[in-house]
Amino acid sequence: MRNIDRIYIDGAFVTPHGSARFDLFNPATEDRIGSVRLGDAEDVRLAVAAAKRAFPAMARTSKAERIAMLHRLRDAVKARAGDLIAAMTEGYGAPAYFTGFSVQNTASVFDVMATSVENYAFERVAGSSAVTMLPLGVVGAITPWNSNFGFIATKLAHAIGSGSTIVIKPAEQSAIQTQVLLECLHEAKLPKGVLNVVNGTGPEVGAALTTHPDVALISFTGSTPAARIVQRAALETMKRLVLELGGKSPTIILDDADLDAAIPIALMSGFANSGQACVAGSRILIPRSRREEILARLKDETERLRIGNPADPEVRIGPLANAAHWERVQGWIRLGQEEGAMLLTGGEGRPEGLDHGWFARPTIFTEVAGTMRIAREEIFGPVLSVITYDDEAEAVAIANDSDFGLQAYVLSSDEPRALRVARQLMAGRVVINGAPHDPHAPFGGFRQSGLGREIGAYGLDAFLEPRAILTPAA
Repeated sequence: MRNIDRIYIDGAFVTPHGSARFDLFNPATEDRIGSVRLGDAEDVRLAVAAAKRAFPAMARTSKAERIAMLHRLRDAVKARAGDLIAAMTEGYGAPAYFTGFSVQNTASVFDVMATSVENYAFERVAGSSAVTMLPLGVVGAITPWNSNFGFIATKLAHAIGSGSTIVIKPAEQSAIQTQVLLECLHEAKLPKGVLNVVNGTGPEVGAALTTHPDVALISFTGSTPAARIVQRAALETMKRLVLELGGKSPTIILDDADLDAAIPIALMSGFANSGQACVAGSRILIPRSRREEILARLKDETERLRIGNPADPEVRIGPLANAAHWERVQGWIRLGQEEGAMLLTGGEGRPEGLDHGWFARPTIFTEVAGTMRIAREEIFGPVLSVITYDDEAEAVAIANDSDFGLQAYVLSSDEPRALRVARQLMAGRVVINGAPHDPHAPFGGFRQSGLGREIGAYGLDAFLEPRAILTPAA
């Protein structure tokens, strides 16, 4: 049983002013595994004050000093990779392939930012004026539960790379993971006040952070509805915003696709992280000319996927994060049937043989119209919709007919053709034929998938402001 009763302010683990507690559960077993003491608005005030005190010195740091900090953070994460994986498995239930990637990616985030800082032009010339890219000040960050390590690392890396300080409100249900990660980050020996973390709820800690007058920028990752609340709160003090939000990503299987390669990619694009991913390829677009063949393959290969114990390396789909989310996903499956979509596989309830844990059956709907809610709204679970198209132009039109635009996938045996299609898609990233993750590529979305970008120079731009100095002509 883990009882998390400290938050992190001014370089130290301290007892929060807040006294409310939040129970923590193992989603694979439903067992209570601990609790976390939550911070409150007073804790946010103290954290922001610490970050504000630390900012002037942090803003003056050199490239070399920031790079050294980032490398120490990378090394600290690598040193406890096993502990991080264990915490994520117990507290979140992600399958082994995802936890391994997540921890590796967390270390990589710091490495990528170090390279970005090395190559970034903080001093520039525009016409005859000298332009300096300056850090904003105190950054407030709010992160979700579906990839806790990576999101915290990304926000922290951008703050350090830009020369800012940061206060992070992570998801309270991820408190065990957050605690282990903070123990790692503490070993990197950042200057006091550069990193501050307050566990707490959105209405309490999140609201205090987004309305605090000394916070210059809010970097938020989460749902689009929650982002609207953040935007409204930030408007009062004209905070800068970076919003990485939801998606309803299309996976286009072109009519020349090699199904032996395409079907596994399409399924894992949708089901990876048990479908709890903003980039999930939850709309599978298939050519009418190969409809029956593709549907048969989707059904057969989905029903072969192993579901269960997240520590089992053969498992591809683990539990959903919590009981409330399991109920929401069940509601979406019911709604799809009520809207007139047909179940190809899956449905309500737990998979056969799993009586405990918040496991959902991997579900695929067919006969899905583009106007149905299951085709337009983010479900955030292992629920996919198959939509049929007649030609390439219609596939592109369906893919782009969305309120979102975070990521898209194209599968074809003709790579130049896939590239031609990709260039027509309104999405922040387009992945062709299961291309591997590129940690240097900018990340963010079009439309209601967010504002701004993260990663590399694109991410640094959002954390900096240009100051131009004009001098008289000689």
